[in-house]
Amino acid sequence: MSKSEHSVLPSDDEIYGSADMGRAAEADAFPQSERPARHAYEAVHDELMLDGNSRQNLATFCQTWEEPEIHRLMDECLDKNMIDKDEYPQTAEIEARCVRMLADLWNSPARPDGVGCSTTGSSEAVMLGGMGMKRRWEAKAKAAGKAPGRPNLVTGPVQVCWHKFTRYWDIEHREIPMENGRLIMTPEEVLSRCDENTIGVVPTLGVTFTCQYEPVKAVAEALDALQARTGLDIPIHVDAASGGFLAPFCAPGLVWDFRLPRVKSINSSGHKFGLAPLGVGWVLWREQKDLPEDLIFWVNYLGGNMRDIALNFSRPGGQVVCQYYNFLRLGHEGYRKIHTACYDTAHYLAAEIGRLGPFEVVYGGRMEEGIPAVCWKLKGDPGFSLYDFADRLRCRGWQVPAYSLPPRCETLVVQRILVRHGVSRDLASLLLKDMRQALEHFQRHPVASAMTGQEASGFRH
Repeated sequence: MSKSEHSVLPSDDEIYGSADMGRAAEADAFPQSERPARHAYEAVHDELMLDGNSRQNLATFCQTWEEPEIHRLMDECLDKNMIDKDEYPQTAEIEARCVRMLADLWNSPARPDGVGCSTTGSSEAVMLGGMGMKRRWEAKAKAAGKAPGRPNLVTGPVQVCWHKFTRYWDIEHREIPMENGRLIMTPEEVLSRCDENTIGVVPTLGVTFTCQYEPVKAVAEALDALQARTGLDIPIHVDAASGGFLAPFCAPGLVWDFRLPRVKSINSSGHKFGLAPLGVGWVLWREQKDLPEDLIFWVNYLGGNMRDIALNFSRPGGQVVCQYYNFLRLGHEGYRKIHTACYDTAHYLAAEIGRLGPFEVVYGGRMEEGIPAVCWKLKGDPGFSLYDFADRLRCRGWQVPAYSLPPRCETLVVQRILVRHGVSRDLASLLLKDMRQALEHFQRHPVASAMTGQEASGFRH
């Protein structure tokens, strides 16, 4: 290498003294010139430092800690396209194995086979499960010689993905509102909204707002009785985005899955309590007959005749491979051990938060009742709002969301912590210390004007 060639290569000491690092990174127009890879990396790396610390993000349900082997597998699968099953047949086989394992975990009568697929997350899985309900309802009306009216879907208080589904597919969304003293669906509320145009009922195994499980078995029994009285046969899709990877290990006696004949499909997020990296979800149907044929596409231009039942086309295969790694690595024993530790930490937090004084715990993370999380509200008026409290904790990097509940309970503001794998007892103790310091700060510096939801930052997921 000549002296002139050597002089243009950046060393670690020269990066911030170089000419192209002496200007702000382009933000509004496409750059005209290239720059050394290390310079571009440092520019992006430095901006990412302004993001929050993901481990302190207690709002998200998604995984923020992974084993080193997961990182290695993600690197090795960076260029594997999940849709290209002819080129990457073993990745396709791994996806099929995961589906079969989930069919076993969720007690599908189709075992040892499984009917389903991976998705980019529960939102895509919800769309597929919802379309399955709609197509089956349309086929039933056609077979009966009826002109179907406008379809409707009955849910409890749900995450925004279900609002997207009903809006995108022009379905009336009969969402059961929260009431004072009732924050989740009940069989009675479900039945009052069902009719011949109901395509399905969606209980949630881990409601976004309060983290509780909705009573799937009780709802199924109520719909059984409804069919016996009226002939209406209304299926259930379980949104098990969180609970699908919790209940089988930590509450095996809870009946919510394909053990109930009325449950025709289930979705779950692998990247939540399935412990996989961001970007993988799952949808399974009870049996092959429950997956409408017109949701299946056959693609032959990638080199083979391949079945495709996802909304997305090209997408990375690494997350699916890492999901399989977790299944092999942990098994029932490992998942139960990890999630039990999360529940233990949630119980610890709930007890300590209740002792702080101003707070009343709404949900404290019981295995049979919901996911490992804590949700609380204020007792009376302590002189500050939960938005103030969340804002004060953010000074220490903690993202602990405060938010109002959905309509009919919108005056009730709650705050929530998700206890995921990686939220250790030590981190919980540090958080509690910062909570106490925040309360002491409010005592020394009373809030003159409490912060409102419109002024607050944060994402409640």
